[in-house]
Amino acid sequence: MDKNTITGFVLMALVLFGFAWWQQPSKEQIAQQRKQFVADSIATAKKAQKDKEDSFKAEQVKQAVALDTTKLFYEALEGKKQDIVLKNNRVALTLSSKGGVVTKAIIKNYVGHNIAVKDGSKDLPYVTLFDGNDQSLNFALAAKANNIETKDLYFTPTNKTDSTVTFTAHAAQGKSLTLTYKLGKDYLLHLSVKAQGMEGLFTPTNNQMEVEWLDKVRQQERGFSFENRYATLTYKKSEGGTSYLSEGAEKEETTEDATDWVAFKNQFFSAVMISKDNFSSGAKLKSVPQDKSSGYLKQYEANMKTAFDPSGKKPSEFEFYFGPNDFRKLQAVEAESTFGKNLEMQRLVYLGWPLFRIINRWFTIYVFDFLSKLFPMGIVLILITLLLKAITYPMVKKSYMSSAKMRVLKPKLDEATKQFNGKEDQMKKQQAMMQMYSEYGVSPLSGCLPMLIQAPIWIAMFNFVPNAIQLRGESFLWMKDLSTYDPIVEWGHNVWLIGDHISLTCILFCAANLLYSWFTMQQQKDQMVGSQGDQMKMMQYMMLFMPLFFFFVFNDYSSGLNFYYFVSLFFSAAIMWALRKTTNEEKLLAYLENRREENKNNPKKKMGGLAARMQALQELQAKKQEDIRRRQEELNKRKKY
Repeated sequence: MDKNTITGFVLMALVLFGFAWWQQPSKEQIAQQRKQFVADSIATAKKAQKDKEDSFKAEQVKQAVALDTTKLFYEALEGKKQDIVLKNNRVALTLSSKGGVVTKAIIKNYVGHNIAVKDGSKDLPYVTLFDGNDQSLNFALAAKANNIETKDLYFTPTNKTDSTVTFTAHAAQGKSLTLTYKLGKDYLLHLSVKAQGMEGLFTPTNNQMEVEWLDKVRQQERGFSFENRYATLTYKKSEGGTSYLSEGAEKEETTEDATDWVAFKNQFFSAVMISKDNFSSGAKLKSVPQDKSSGYLKQYEANMKTAFDPSGKKPSEFEFYFGPNDFRKLQAVEAESTFGKNLEMQRLVYLGWPLFRIINRWFTIYVFDFLSKLFPMGIVLILITLLLKAITYPMVKKSYMSSAKMRVLKPKLDEATKQFNGKEDQMKKQQAMMQMYSEYGVSPLSGCLPMLIQAPIWIAMFNFVPNAIQLRGESFLWMKDLSTYDPIVEWGHNVWLIGDHISLTCILFCAANLLYSWFTMQQQKDQMVGSQGDQMKMMQYMMLFMPLFFFFVFNDYSSGLNFYYFVSLFFSAAIMWALRKTTNEEKLLAYLENRREENKNNPKKKMGGLAARMQALQELQAKKQEDIRRRQEELNKRKKY
């Protein structure tokens, strides 16, 4: 090692030692660092201790909750899940020993549509109302120190038959909770919830159990939007009628009255829960619409309370209806029920507002039931249409003849009123026309009332047909299913106002409507006097526009409803055409002239009815206008002087 190398090492060592000496902290900095180190060590130790304590407390809470909810039923905390099937000719219900409730409901003898396959090639001969996680039911009991929830318990099944099963959850010291099911001959399932030896666990004032029920209602039909209109969470007040949550938007409601039952309803099938001792007021009900692509219509939730006897002397009793929304079958439930209540479950079949409901309840349903036993459903709709046309024909003919009388009198009315063309003479013109109507014994309003009588029938059928489950899955001519639309063209996305298809029966209905509107316009045009035609042009344009409007409204409606309207309007137009062809207008005019002569010879005879009241009203109005004119003239004279 030479002298230069040694000198280099020495210089490097001096630099390192010098830098280390220059960078060393002062005494104050060393003291501060030591203090910070101690503080950090203490904080770390405290955090570790706190985490340990929090973990310990969390475990204690967890154990406390577990003990709180299950220490009575520690034997039922674990077990093997078993499925028990209760069945008859109508339904097959799968009950699970975990929770002791129905987890799957199959309704037999109805086509189960596979929504993904539109041609029906994979449809099933039964409807799955719900399955698995679609539906849940929990009975919750709040004791002094224990919360008992049936959804957490494994029940032991006994007394198993095709129609009965008993689920028992055993608790400490001989206590137990028993759920006994019995399936009736049709769609009704009876449930008895009974406690044993649990009276000391509850406060004397706590005599209720909480019922938590949730269901995601499946889309069962191919027309999502149409089916969704008739899917509603419905409930029956114990001292009143039925009510329902909005079907078009998310809705949450708290009941103000006690209720007999709550129904999770879609268009043609329902799951209904009935309480023998009623669900008390304050029940929380919720309906949440689902996306079209989800395969579900709505999610329903019901949080309710009903009576519970911890001593077991009186069980809490329920009945479930898993079945079709068939008016007659729902009526039969009341007779089969053991609760002796006026359930009115047939209200699940919506028949319209009171007037329209009366028509459907006491006429349409009886005729429909009779005809459907003899003919296919498409023929039934035609026969009902013909029957209604036959019943209303006298009124339709009266309406037409009234119009025909006004039509043949039109030239005479034009001649008699041609001098009253000014705006200020319109009242005189009306009076002159009414005078002539009176002379000829014609009432211009006689044709209005019969047409008004027919309107309730149209509206009644509008409410009846979409709710008639008998049409479901029934084919006729080109229509594969009368309860849904019949597309001639389909595409994979929604188009504004139209949807994703064009329905053939909707096109036929709108075409028949256009034809009928044209006949009506011609009839009105032929009887208009003077400038009335110009005044009615806007109304006529609206009549022609209505068929187009109906296309956008009814394109998504069922083919059965559109077919009924098509047949009804077609026959209406045919009747109007036939009456026009068979009416001899010369003879009708001669008849009216003879009546005029008879009225002249009998001056005491006056126009009666609504026309007479209108004439009197016009005369009174004319008198008032004349009085106003005279007063104005007198005021003008006074101003001059």
